[in-house]
Amino acid sequence: MTKSELVKTVAEQAGIDSKKADKAVSALFDAIKQALIEGDRVQVIGFGTFENRVRSARKGRNPRTGEEIDIKASKLPSFKAGKALKEAVNF
Repeated sequence: MTKSELVKTVAEQAGIDSKKADKAVSALFDAIKQALIEGDRVQVIGFGTFENRVRSARKGRNPRTGEEIDIKASKLPSFKAGKALKEAVNF
């Protein structure tokens, strides 16, 4: 499902026009992104949790040359599905 399909579905289910649904969907994504940038986690009971995971610095290899390289530590946004979502998907 693309964002435009999601907006269309939200508009139909909420009984609002597409412009308002687009603003609502965009605002939701922006709020989640901003919370992750600030280091917070976003927990939606029954749906799941968005949070940052930390990947530690490590050594890697350049596949072309075989040269060893340093890979910096980084944050990786992740999503963990909640129990209700897992049950709904695995009916």
